[in-house]
Amino acid sequence: MRTGVSRQARRLVVGIGVIWLLAACGQQSHADAAPDKVVTLLFTNDIESAYESVPAWWLEDIERIGGIPELATLINTIRDEEPNVFLFDAGDIFTGALSRLTDGALMFEFMISMGYDAMAIGNHEFDYGEAKLEWQKNRVPFPVLGANLYYKDTKFPFAQPHAIIERDGIRIGVVGILGQDAASTAVARDHIDELDVTDPAEAVARSVKELRDDVDLIVLLTHMGHTAPMQTDAEADPRLARDIDADLALAGSVEGIDVLFGGHADAGTPEPVVQPETGTIVMQTYGQATYLGFLQLTLDGLSGEIKSYDGGLIPVDATSLEPDPVIVAKNARYEQAFPEIMQVVGRNEARLNRKYFDESDIGNLIADIKVYSTGADIGLMHPGGIRKDLPKGDIRILDILDTSPFVDDVVVVEMTGALLKRALEQSFSHLRGLMQVAGIETVYDTSRPVGTRLISVTHRGRAIQDTDTFEVAVSGIIARGGDHFDMFLETKTLREYVPLSELMIAYYREHGSVAVPVAGRQKDLATND
Repeated sequence: MRTGVSRQARRLVVGIGVIWLLAACGQQSHADAAPDKVVTLLFTNDIESAYESVPAWWLEDIERIGGIPELATLINTIRDEEPNVFLFDAGDIFTGALSRLTDGALMFEFMISMGYDAMAIGNHEFDYGEAKLEWQKNRVPFPVLGANLYYKDTKFPFAQPHAIIERDGIRIGVVGILGQDAASTAVARDHIDELDVTDPAEAVARSVKELRDDVDLIVLLTHMGHTAPMQTDAEADPRLARDIDADLALAGSVEGIDVLFGGHADAGTPEPVVQPETGTIVMQTYGQATYLGFLQLTLDGLSGEIKSYDGGLIPVDATSLEPDPVIVAKNARYEQAFPEIMQVVGRNEARLNRKYFDESDIGNLIADIKVYSTGADIGLMHPGGIRKDLPKGDIRILDILDTSPFVDDVVVVEMTGALLKRALEQSFSHLRGLMQVAGIETVYDTSRPVGTRLISVTHRGRAIQDTDTFEVAVSGIIARGGDHFDMFLETKTLREYVPLSELMIAYYREHGSVAVPVAGRQKDLATND
């Protein structure tokens, strides 16, 4: 298709030709005009461990929402009803029990059956290290894209930067990038330390320049911006609303991007957002397979320009969608290959849900388990590490691994009262959510400026002094200064344990029935009377 003539120049030639024909013939019949093309773009982002639907208690008209089998049925329904359907993903598919046990193969297998056309690499694709992603991405027939990922200190790309997808005469150029912020703050650093994550804008500009004259549309898949809030009903809490500023900025810095589908922030866009300078259409779902992104474009038959568009987020209503039998069967085969994860290790007396800016039952339980299992004075659990709620009733190993999927040891560090207060101030900034606690009680005020919100912190009823020292149990990523808790780099490591999931399994086996933990450990004066 490349002719050496720019796309704008070709359109100018077409326009001159049309004017000449009209002058020569007097008129151009409607029948002879090139017909418009309708293109249907579907997308997902941050599916993670959302294999099963969940109760939709925050929605009035849906009883259960999400689930990959139900999502697959919705996609197939749209394929049957709409023209020229393409399906993309903006990253973060490697999370959950079976993903962990298969080094990520499971979700790739689902995506093969669901007919994805391309995906971008997200930060959680590195949860098991670069080498495993490098190998597993060969499993799928569609491109797994990372235009700004290179082997350390080289010009050798780690992943395919872009691809052209052609169907029924429609050609789409697809580019994928991983944000530098996502790469540096949201994964264990030693899982991506063999790679360089370069400037996304430069990488995108290079790919767009290569593709622009050869395709009808450019679609950019990004995984960047703010880290998503880990809360199942996040869409219903205005405090948790994430922006798409990073996506809009990138779309505004590179000409020629028609559509941008983003991930990482889970910043749902109920309607498409248009970048004001470049006209790029930007969208993102809330993640967790609860919604399917939909964007339908009408391309002018002569110019190829986007003539009109319509889009939104379609809820994956699990009460009205039959599970796709192919996905159900494939999931069953993988579950049968790992029967140990279906073992019941205990039960919950009530459902334990996540909260990102507030104290939560599941956060309190995990912090308690860290103290109980390690003998530390204090247990801390960052909300970003709690990836799923725990249901009422029987608790399987599968449930625990979905809730705590990371291969990350629990670490006990020695920490002064002064450092602990700094960590709490970081928690109260809500930059990475509210740190869940055990062994201490806090009072804070989010109406005050960041860095001055801690009012008091006590341990066993006694006010903590700066010179006090404590044994504090945290996840390894926090001990390494992750999620902006860099004060932990000043602590002394005392001992290391197994990953949190193993401590949780042992705790449930020992206790059998688990009650809702005692609440009221953290009080925000701005929201409490």
